[in-house]
Amino acid sequence: MIDIQRVTLNLKKYLDNFDINDKQIKLKVNHIYRVANLSKKLASSLGLEEEDIILAEVIGLLHDIGRFEQIKRYHTFIDKDSVDHGELGCQILFEEGLIREFIEDDKYDRVIRNAIINHNRPEISSNLKGNNLFHSRIIRDADKTDILYLSTLEDQVNTVYGSSKFQKEKISKSVYDDFLKYRKIDYRHIETSADVVLCHLAYIFDYNFDNLLKYIYDEKYLDKIYELINFDDGNSQLRFNNCFSITNDYMKRKLKIKN
Repeated sequence: MIDIQRVTLNLKKYLDNFDINDKQIKLKVNHIYRVANLSKKLASSLGLEEEDIILAEVIGLLHDIGRFEQIKRYHTFIDKDSVDHGELGCQILFEEGLIREFIEDDKYDRVIRNAIINHNRPEISSNLKGNNLFHSRIIRDADKTDILYLSTLEDQVNTVYGSSKFQKEKISKSVYDDFLKYRKIDYRHIETSADVVLCHLAYIFDYNFDNLLKYIYDEKYLDKIYELINFDDGNSQLRFNNCFSITNDYMKRKLKIKN
C-alpha cells in the first residue's frame, strides 16, 4: 500500500524548490491538490478498492510535476511553446528517479507513468488496458474539471490562458474547425491565446465519467466562462457563442437533461 503521507510530505519538499510568488507556479501548486482531491472522490464514487483510491490521489498529486520545471525553464505552461509537460514529468519521475522519493515500491510505476504521459494528450494511447487505462481516464477527467473551474475565476483567467490580452486576439479557423468535429483539440494546433478558450470548452467532448460531467453542468462552469469572456473581434465572439451553445447542447444530450 502506498504511504500517502510520505507522498505529500516529499511533494511539499519538492515544490519548495520553486518560487511560490510566481503566479503560474502558485496556480499549478493549488491545481494539483484540487485535482488529487477530485481524483480521490471520483475513484471512491466508482466503488474502487482503497489501494486504487489512494493510487488515484497520488496520480493527481504527481500528474503535473513537469509543470514546475516547464515554468522555471520557459516561463510558460503552453506546451507548444515549450515542452510536453506530461513527457517532462515522466522524465523527472522515472528517468531521473524522483519517483522513489514518493513511493518505495515500483509496483505502481507503470500505471503512474501511463496516467501522467496520457493525461494531456489528445487521446489516450489505444494499447492501454485494465488499470493503466482506468487510471488514465480518472486523471484526465479530474484534470479537465479543475481547469474548467479555474477558467471561471476572473482573477485567474489571464494566467490560465497565458496572456492578459487573449480577449483582444482572434480565434483561429483551424481550432474552430477542430472544435466542430466534437473532439478534444490538439494543443499543437493552437495559434493564439484565444484558441485556448475553445480548447477548454472542447474538454467537454472528452469526459469518461458522467458524474464529473454532471458536476460541471450543475456548477454552471461553462455558463460562468461564457459570462466572463468577451472577444473584441466580432467573428471570434460569434465562434465562441456557437461553441458555447454546442457544448451546452452536448452536455444535455449526454446527461439526458430535458430543457
